[in-house]
Amino acid sequence: MQRPPQEDFSLKETKPHLGGGKVTGDKLTSTYDLVEQMQYLYVRVVKAKDLPAKDVTGSLDPYVEVRLGNYRGTTRHFEKKSNPEWNQVFAFSKERIQASVLEVNVKDKDFIKDDFVGRVMFDLNDIPKRVPPDSPLAPQWYRLEDRSGNKVKGELMLAVWMGTQADEAFPESWHSDAATVSGADALANIRSKVYLSPKLWYLRVNVIEAQDLIPGDRSRFPEVYVKAILGNQALRTRVSMSKTINPMWNEDLMFVAAEPFEEPLILSVEDRVAPNNDDVLGRCAIPLQYIERRLDHRPINSKWYNLEKHIIVEGEKKKEIKFASRIHMRLYLEGGYHVLDESTHYSSDLRPTAKQLWKSSIGVLELGILNAQGLSPMKTKDNRATTDAYCVAKYGQKWIRTRTIIDSFAPKWNEQYTWEVFDPCTVITIGVFDNCHLHGGDKPGGARDSRIGKVRIRLSTLETDRVYTHSYPLLVLHPTGVKKMGEIHLAVRFTCSSLMNMMHMYSQPLLPKMHYIHPLTVTQLDSLRHQATQIVSMRLSRAEPPLRKEIVEYMLDVGSHMWSMRRSKANFFRIMGVLGGLIAIGRWFDQICNWKNPITTVLIHILFLILVLYPELILPTIFLYLFLIGVWYYRWRPRHPPHMDTRLSCADNANPDELDEEFDTFPTPRPPDIVRMRYDRLRSIAGRIQTVVGDLATQGERLQSLLSWRDPRATALFVLFCLIAAIVLYVTPFQVVALLSGFYVLRHPRFRHKLPSAPLNFFRRLPARTDCML
Repeated sequence: MQRPPQEDFSLKETKPHLGGGKVTGDKLTSTYDLVEQMQYLYVRVVKAKDLPAKDVTGSLDPYVEVRLGNYRGTTRHFEKKSNPEWNQVFAFSKERIQASVLEVNVKDKDFIKDDFVGRVMFDLNDIPKRVPPDSPLAPQWYRLEDRSGNKVKGELMLAVWMGTQADEAFPESWHSDAATVSGADALANIRSKVYLSPKLWYLRVNVIEAQDLIPGDRSRFPEVYVKAILGNQALRTRVSMSKTINPMWNEDLMFVAAEPFEEPLILSVEDRVAPNNDDVLGRCAIPLQYIERRLDHRPINSKWYNLEKHIIVEGEKKKEIKFASRIHMRLYLEGGYHVLDESTHYSSDLRPTAKQLWKSSIGVLELGILNAQGLSPMKTKDNRATTDAYCVAKYGQKWIRTRTIIDSFAPKWNEQYTWEVFDPCTVITIGVFDNCHLHGGDKPGGARDSRIGKVRIRLSTLETDRVYTHSYPLLVLHPTGVKKMGEIHLAVRFTCSSLMNMMHMYSQPLLPKMHYIHPLTVTQLDSLRHQATQIVSMRLSRAEPPLRKEIVEYMLDVGSHMWSMRRSKANFFRIMGVLGGLIAIGRWFDQICNWKNPITTVLIHILFLILVLYPELILPTIFLYLFLIGVWYYRWRPRHPPHMDTRLSCADNANPDELDEEFDTFPTPRPPDIVRMRYDRLRSIAGRIQTVVGDLATQGERLQSLLSWRDPRATALFVLFCLIAAIVLYVTPFQVVALLSGFYVLRHPRFRHKLPSAPLNFFRRLPARTDCML
């Protein structure tokens, strides 16, 4: 595989003409100041009256055709109506206008050929301009003319003006860019939209006990457990240890629930009669809207719930109510947790579920999605390659979707969006996709919108009030390797409302306090995050137009926790990068001790002498050095936001087999010999990890065994050494001890031995628990 040039994947700073050239980095009051202005001709077709009949039957099926040069937009038609109301807006991009006259035709829908009713003509030079925040232009009545310019019966109410994409009519208008798209469903699929994630809660089900169960087979001890189902989530308790008709569990089950609560919690008490045969002893359904909500860790009162039993009589299921059988539970919706639907590494929201616990916002994030360059062809249409690109951005609970630019490898969106910021240590994610639903209707198992790439920006890496305009590479990992799909041009500004509030946030815990007072286990969090992402993707795919499952899952990084050789390598190199600094300090100190540079060693001796003679200077000197290092590094501070790094991700040199393994489904359909090879490779890597973890554990156990008398002679020697050291340190001034120790460490190589020192030999001889390992 040929390695692509590295500079191709770099971030590029740009200087676009934003907001009509008015942005200098200061906050402006005008809207759309983070994007380039785009001029549009707007035509609002409101209604018509007194239209003449055209058919033999004396009826009229009117619609309006708005024509400008080669571009033609049409309204929906009405059956047999002479006073129709359309209220539709058409927008024609000024840079594509090649005509000097706007023509608005009223026509009669017919089977063979549509009849001409009348028209209104406008000279483009006479059309007024509208600049928000001016009020919208009032529509006026215009008399219809025939093709010769003579007045005919009927009037049309219109408003025509020149404006920009800041106009409130822009999002819902018909665009000349999308002239090839027809049908209401398809047009809805290409418009810009704002979506809100559903409000998510953790539901805690504390199953305490059940009473007076009636098992089907009374000759045996019942093995009873409780199964709880909420939507597509199913959990169960362990089998009760008390094998009676009054079993006890006292076990917590956690679910993710989304408002509005559509499905009840269904609990069933079941008896395991045989390995694959469970007898339902009772069932109850609890609507979530009646469950108590708690905001902190105060205890909630438990309740008894009656269990109903369904019996089959003559093939029909009938309800048999056993009021004697009941279950004791504590149910509550947890408002004090943040329901994680993203990875904590790049979460965009960290607030608790309950709005009462939210702190005030600390600022505003503004994002201008300008354009994209050099997009790859994503599909073939009419025997030619094409791309219909749109962007999705997610921050907090608000998702935005730009309009789709039809058939362009360099689309220009120039749309601007705003979010409230509650925590600076959060990440906004912007994804670019190819729209495969331009012809409406979603067929089951039909086309999926293809991913073009993704950008993540951490807000804490941005300077406040500065406008960042950069072109980000759009990188996607394919089974064949990493591929650049194009570049997206963004403008970002993070405006802080209170610097003190933002600085105070750095002293606060990252997640709400319930995560620390009553923490959830790692396994629980993984399972709950999976459920949360499924609920969010299901709810957003039901919106109109839908934000589809594949888009939501890509934006939320579903599947990023799966095993990948490439990610394992990348994380290993990240650890080595962190340890590299410590190793470099160790080498530098070793060179000083070995007198590689005598002048530096002498200077270290002088500094060491001063610190020993004046020990009160040790801490101030350390902090002064850290301050000076920090100031020194200020010159090389990063000036650009972070972006996807192919080298850090080990994506630029991953071999084909590793990539095939990463894109493999779970469970794998690969042939046994490939699975065996990958399993053996996994075992060898896991063996190395196991060795490193074992070595770390061994060092810790040796430290413990210093005083544990596991090796009585070693502990006796250490205890005796501690006694002698205590006496010596008691009678000897600290400065003398420090001086002797320091000079010993910094002694010249001619006074050193090649063999390890006595303390190191002693430590290595201490016993660890490895002897007890099988």
